[in-house]
Amino acid sequence: MPMASGDVKTYPALLPLSWLYSLVTRGRNLLFDWGVLEERQFDVPVITVGNLTVGGTGKTPHVEHLVRLLRGETRVAVLSRGYRRQTKGFVLADAGSTAATIGDEPLQMHRKFGDITVAVDADRRHGIEQLLQQEPRPGVILLDDAYQHRYVKAGLNILLTDYHRLFSRDLVLPAGRLREPRSGKCRADIVVVTKCPPTMSEAERQAIASELTLETRQHLYFSCIDYAPLEPLAGGPALPLEALRRHHVLLLSGIANPTPLENTLKVHAGEVRTMQFADHHTFSASDMERVADAFGTLAEPRLLVTTEKDAARLEGTGLLPPTLREHGYTLPIRIRFLFGQGETFDEEIKNYGLV
Repeated sequence: MPMASGDVKTYPALLPLSWLYSLVTRGRNLLFDWGVLEERQFDVPVITVGNLTVGGTGKTPHVEHLVRLLRGETRVAVLSRGYRRQTKGFVLADAGSTAATIGDEPLQMHRKFGDITVAVDADRRHGIEQLLQQEPRPGVILLDDAYQHRYVKAGLNILLTDYHRLFSRDLVLPAGRLREPRSGKCRADIVVVTKCPPTMSEAERQAIASELTLETRQHLYFSCIDYAPLEPLAGGPALPLEALRRHHVLLLSGIANPTPLENTLKVHAGEVRTMQFADHHTFSASDMERVADAFGTLAEPRLLVTTEKDAARLEGTGLLPPTLREHGYTLPIRIRFLFGQGETFDEEIKNYGLV
């Protein structure tokens, strides 16, 4: 039976397997630390954004924050592995890209930021080599979810940990959700506690800082999620959340944890129903039939709301019925730093990424 560790469910009965897994990951890290396995540095600023856990910690909105921060100053490239794509090797995003060719999150980023380079490659070292051959050459490369990819020696490592599942309270797989032991935090230059309550107190901030036991050289930040106005799938003006007061909303979700999004909509909308699918779910025609049926039972005025990541997977499939598209919106998310840390964080990134 699972037991709670703070807010975290763990499975102590599986600890013997976790110890074996830890031995393997510790051994691998030691081989890198001793130089047996080679870490390669590149002559371009490389920033890694990742985590110690499996599952969502808010990597995409944090990478997007870095993009917005740096894109006006230098040529930005984002390199991801392209989770659940149906292609192999290095693929550069272009006008014909779909979630099947590059993955949903890279596609989302490519569509939002037309002036940056987006590429996917499971071998990050090879991916960087390919990016450096592109014209124009990137001035900074952001590695999305590559904290454990140590064949690349990034100049700046950003480690994210979810407020609701701090790595300090978790266990290594399979007893918990850590990809490697907690000692992996030592490679980070910056640690961000994500998805914090916007009203977090200074006392709680200090308590978490003490619990994470970071080194003096490591800088700790706290961020929360902000929701932007709803963007229509069919084009047109954005819709403020405040305008949902009389609307009946069907939330279509294929992300790891839709609860914060659902709770936000419930604050503003008259009614919210949720159709939840697995993270990175590949939608089928039968799925869309079920969604259309559920949407048809809602009273007027009604809206379909989904995430940017889910919309990226739906776009180009031809599966979204015209009625759902006409009434469909995405709810973009951004991150905001708490305790007045935003300017300090941005300055730290610029001091490295724009050198």
